[in-house]
Amino acid sequence: MSTLQKTELGSADNQQAGAHPAVPLLTGASTGQYLSENLLGMSAVTRSIGSASRPFTGRHPRDLAPAIDAVDLDQPLGTTSAALEELHPLYLRDAVYFHNPAYAAHLNCPVAIPALVGETILSAVNSSMDTWDQSAGATLIERRLLRWTADRLGLGSAASGVFTSGGTTSNLQALLIARNRAVAALRRDAAAQERSERLPELLGRLRIFASEASHFSIRKSAALLGLGEDAVHLIECDADRRLRPQALRNALAESRSRGEVPMAIVATAGTTDFGSIDPLLECAALSSEFGAWLHVDAAYGGGLLTSVKYRRRLSGIGAADSVTVDYHKTFFQPVSSSAVLVRDAAELRHILHYSDYLNPEDSADPEIPNQVDHSIQTTRRFDALKLWLTLRVTGADGIGALLEAAIDLAQETGRLIEADRDFELAARVQLSTVVFRFRPSGLDGETCDALNRWIRSALSASGEAVVAATTVDGRNFLKLTLLNPTATQADIERILGLIRSHAADWLSAAAAGSPAAAATGAATGSPAGAAA
Repeated sequence: MSTLQKTELGSADNQQAGAHPAVPLLTGASTGQYLSENLLGMSAVTRSIGSASRPFTGRHPRDLAPAIDAVDLDQPLGTTSAALEELHPLYLRDAVYFHNPAYAAHLNCPVAIPALVGETILSAVNSSMDTWDQSAGATLIERRLLRWTADRLGLGSAASGVFTSGGTTSNLQALLIARNRAVAALRRDAAAQERSERLPELLGRLRIFASEASHFSIRKSAALLGLGEDAVHLIECDADRRLRPQALRNALAESRSRGEVPMAIVATAGTTDFGSIDPLLECAALSSEFGAWLHVDAAYGGGLLTSVKYRRRLSGIGAADSVTVDYHKTFFQPVSSSAVLVRDAAELRHILHYSDYLNPEDSADPEIPNQVDHSIQTTRRFDALKLWLTLRVTGADGIGALLEAAIDLAQETGRLIEADRDFELAARVQLSTVVFRFRPSGLDGETCDALNRWIRSALSASGEAVVAATTVDGRNFLKLTLLNPTATQADIERILGLIRSHAADWLSAAAAGSPAAAATGAATGSPAGAAA
């Protein structure tokens, strides 16, 4: 008898003998258990967050992996309380807690409590957002939020869109629409000339134009869409890391002279490293002149739509053909919650597909909304509910005030760093990120690179603070991503003090003759190794 047969027979015997408990399902008869066991989970989270004095414990994967690998998933514990007790050392104890003001690494935010209530509701009801007969009012709520977002963007009354899992998916869908639109135009031209070309032949001519500071998902999308990453022309930026319009014009003209087709221009409203916003109106004018689709990646900067103080920074975004907005960044929503919006709902035809079992064409009814008609995903969660409840409790101004606090803190941090001779600011602070490095006088470039790599690794390993890292013109820099509205200048000064302290340790080791060991430690993850 094979091992598989033994396992199957063993499982059947256990079920017959009642050795393993039945899976508890949420039904009308089990609502009491649903409530009590969710309260257990909420209590576990409350204890963990309440007792976390730092954003991270500094645990390395090699320290955690043995305990997780040792769990026998074929031997259930029988109760939720036992499973939660086991979960604490496996996950909750060493989780990275974004609510802590010493977390300042990536675009992760503390989340709004009304959104967490929404998360509880949507996961329990478990609506699937592909068709009306699986979602009902959820579809209308999602569409209403898309209309609200489109209005704030200024996209016009014909705009539409769909929620997605994140900015990468939103960017992919926008560029898929742009690709199919460009291919349709090429096929019309070919038909007029009585020629027939297959899709691969047509794709070879298409080009995308984006700034050198744009998100990597633009190049990844080009690869997934069959164009190849080299179909993306990266346009140089100015000192503030904003796309240079003249450089874009030159690149478009040169591409056209080679017989290439400008499929899309991607302008970024909030680059990941610098928070820079490309000149949107100039990009719109060039997209019109060269016949290119204009996509604005506002995954990071989209939250400015809620800000009374800073929303003017998105001036010109209403001229876009499509826009990406990540609600799980600057709207303080739990992951995942993003959307892609298009100026003209008719452009969504480029991704429409009818399936007999789901949305048959012969049964299409304009009064019955099916969101799968607008989406590259089929099954989707009702993530819109989280934003809906947040808006209904606090309003857009409430969200905007949180983002304004984070931006104001970033501005203060930039001034603080600029005034300190031991620090070097990479670029003007524009949103809520601050890119800088520790560079005391007399330190050469290579040594400075090794030092800043070490600082980040040592900080993370200590768990006292978590910061990000990036490269600027080939050099290693640190980055603070400030999305915690409760953080204060005192919290930032503490992080900078920790950076200075770890730098002093490294420089002392270097002076003692072991800089190579320190640099190697930063690369390999010592001390205690973590890189968050």
